Amino acid sequence: MSATSLAAVLSQSGNVVQLLRNSKIGMYVYPVVTPEFSNWRLEQQAWRESAVLFDQCHHMDELIVEGPQAEEFLAYHGINSFSNFSLNRAKHFVPVTPNGHVIGDHIIFREREDKFILVGRAPTSNWLQFCAAYGKWNVRIKHDPRSTSRPEGERVLRTHYRYQIQGPDAPKIFEKMNGGPIPDIKFFHVDWINIGSKKVQALRHGMSGAPGLEVWGPYEDKAYVLSVILESAKEAGVNLVRCGSRAYSTNTLESGWIPSPLPGIYTGDGMLAEYRQWLGADSYEATGAIGGSFVSDNIEDYYVNPFELGYDFYIGWKKDDFVGKAALEKMKGQTNRKKVTFEWNREDVLKVIASAFEQGTPYKWIDFPQPNYASTSADMVMNGDKMVGMSMFNGYSYNERCMLSLGIVNADVQVGDVLTLKWGEPEPTAKTSTEAHRQAEIRVRVSPTPYSSEARENYADSWRTKTAV
Repeated sequence: MSATSLAAVLSQSGNVVQLLRNSKIGMYVYPVVTPEFSNWRLEQQAWRESAVLFDQCHHMDELIVEGPQAEEFLAYHGINSFSNFSLNRAKHFVPVTPNGHVIGDHIIFREREDKFILVGRAPTSNWLQFCAAYGKWNVRIKHDPRSTSRPEGERVLRTHYRYQIQGPDAPKIFEKMNGGPIPDIKFFHVDWINIGSKKVQALRHGMSGAPGLEVWGPYEDKAYVLSVILESAKEAGVNLVRCGSRAYSTNTLESGWIPSPLPGIYTGDGMLAEYRQWLGADSYEATGAIGGSFVSDNIEDYYVNPFELGYDFYIGWKKDDFVGKAALEKMKGQTNRKKVTFEWNREDVLKVIASAFEQGTPYKWIDFPQPNYASTSADMVMNGDKMVGMSMFNGYSYNERCMLSLGIVNADVQVGDVLTLKWGEPEPTAKTSTEAHRQAEIRVRVSPTPYSSEARENYADSWRTKTAV
């Protein structure tokens, strides 16, 4: 009999780590948006040197939460304080399990006192939909899942379009498309601007460290808004470069956000056991893939907490209660790992690439600009024969001319330390996204997060700049 829930899938598999390491879901795909409009090198370069247009219409879930208890519901199921969350604001919303493990994250917008929009990956959307039913909250939820990874030519529709324009020349485009100077929008605040004849909401944002606005509105306005943005850039004399899906995922390497930690929901009793019964056998959590050199029989070794990801200053300790509060209070007094950037050694990377041109079994292929061969990554980072960290997201930055990865290390590891990353999987798996290969050792230098000096020096205080290394 076919499994119908995550709980049933786990029961049949016997070992959750082996289940996820052998997933046949294939490459993690950023859907619909063309891979390259020009080429991914120029598209990366644009957010540093001119302006870039990110098409964010398709790769993220959107969740609308509204009703009399909307704020109470979200405050209870996220670590964030809501005391300063007024209208036309945005936050980086982070939910954890009752055991304090990170489930995922969303960007949350407050549109009314009783209405919020959340945007991000599936684990947080799934969790909040379950929680709304589990606790019998007086809220209404509308879920608009991300576009299918492989639409095969079928028409794709969403509730909202979502674009982001970034780069040193972006303000010239904003003024042109607005028909005059735009309001002075503070970081992670929202205001209304004009795009041609449309009045749209704009979030002051900046994923890659450069000045930027994220704009959104009804999906049926998408084509018109895009045409106005492109024409405004032309009139402003700005080289606005459209960014394809290949380069899009790499901007976080320079700015420091780890996008896909494994949701810590595969263990735990009570609420978590019921959640695994609620999740479908075809859910992200049941079909996702773990990739990388780190192999453990204990799935909890892949979990992370908010302190490790630099999210601890979000925690609303003054809230009466929220899911995971007691567990986080215990973690607060412990020594936690910390987030860093790993700068990969040039010669070692070239050695891995060169093996593909030699006879015999090569090292694991490094795809450029981002080897996105699993839903979540876990590569061992070693100091001698001791594992001292985990690399969780990697890729190549044309701006920095090097391979970078984001991950976590033990508290005593310092910026400047040279460690060894084990690249490639230690044994064959059933993943369709891996080929026969051998493991390589790549030297990595522990570096600050964000890696980009532009992001590090010019971001407003946030999780990116608060993380101490």
